[in-house]
Amino acid sequence: MAKPREPWNIRPAKKRAKVTASIKADVESKAKEFIKNVLKPKHVLPPPTDHQFNYIANIEAKWYRNYFYFISTYACPSPNAIAPTFESKFARMEFLGNGKFALYSMRHTGEWVGIYDALSVDECMKSIQDDAWFEP
Repeated sequence: MAKPREPWNIRPAKKRAKVTASIKADVESKAKEFIKNVLKPKHVLPPPTDHQFNYIANIEAKWYRNYFYFISTYACPSPNAIAPTFESKFARMEFLGNGKFALYSMRHTGEWVGIYDALSVDECMKSIQDDAWFEP
């Protein structure tokens, strides 16, 4: 029979800051401009002439709970492709409160790695633009 946990060994759940509608709207508008002016010109290139390899066809961003994700859509032109496109998340912003975010990068293992902590929205965008951890 399993031994019950002692009350002093139980950790309380981590309280998360609530994302308000105004914060969501502000982040979405800044991200839309950032994607349009920085990420798409740099990473979304015309389709290659060799129609066998995947390439980035689009970059977008969206909220899911307290997380704001940057997502790249890859086109798969090969006739042997399982699907014509697939999505890959490459950056995640977690709202911490007081206008600050933690910035995570997706590793090749499929795990999120915390890179920066307590950044503003503009600092997050600058880090995604300049840091090699956040290549789509």
